[in-house]
Amino acid sequence: MKKALLTLVLIAQAATFSIASESDKETKEDIARHRAMAAAHEAAAKCRESGKGEDVCNKELQAACKGLAIGKFCGMKHEH
Repeated sequence: MKKALLTLVLIAQAATFSIASESDKETKEDIARHRAMAAAHEAAAKCRESGKGEDVCNKELQAACKGLAIGKFCGMKHEH
């Protein structure tokens, strides 16, 4: 049991180290993706404020987020 626990701790430490060793370039790319997704969501909110329908605004959101995030809602879905 102690060996299993020690193994799990070592795996967790290795995972933490590998995450922490992300390069500056990767970090900057990640930040840029987050900002692009945020801008797309802000545009979707403004689209809805303008009175356009949900389907129209979702299509615009999908187009703006193509290749940025997972799923058809740009990495974010909420209840309506």
